[in-house]
Amino acid sequence: MVEDRQQLAIIVASTRQGRFGGVVAQWFLSQARQRDDMDLDLIDLAEVGLPAVLGQASPAVQAYIERIDRADAFVVVTPEYNHGYPASLKQAIDLPHGQWRAKPVGFVSYGGMAGGLRAVEQLRQVFPELQAMTVRDTVSFHMADARFDEAGEPREPIGCNAAAHQMLDQLAWWSAALRAARRAESARHRMGELALVEETVS
Repeated sequence: MVEDRQQLAIIVASTRQGRFGGVVAQWFLSQARQRDDMDLDLIDLAEVGLPAVLGQASPAVQAYIERIDRADAFVVVTPEYNHGYPASLKQAIDLPHGQWRAKPVGFVSYGGMAGGLRAVEQLRQVFPELQAMTVRDTVSFHMADARFDEAGEPREPIGCNAAAHQMLDQLAWWSAALRAARRAESARHRMGELALVEETVS
């Protein structure tokens, strides 16, 4: 990890057996790796070991929250299940608290005719409640299993590759701006605490 590079976490939302999310996530990861301004962290919810019951403290939960805290930006790779997003993703969103704050979120969705966009619509309502912001552009694959070949590559790569890089550009801009704002806010808080200590001592 290079000092001061932006940290992008890519979250694979589905935990179902036989899911298609791994194929989509690996494609997006290959696009993100072409950038030289981001370090990448692939967070596969099928592998992080989050508990089925919320409120259970565990090393897996703490490790997951720390990964969310380290990230400057996020891309959520999500399917659409019954007009919504997976329960596994809702749990993963709810476990952290302030770690989402003032960070940008992008979406790569996949599904049937709707391409997962109805799941994204719901997520655009959820993340602002956590004081995260969502970028405008998304990447969406309708009838996703037919859009990729046996090697996991898009059959028509030009459009989706361009969409991925456009979204990554937006994430990079917002990530830099919001990280600077978070750091400035943290510095102001530290100065305020020091001033309070000095006043108390004097």
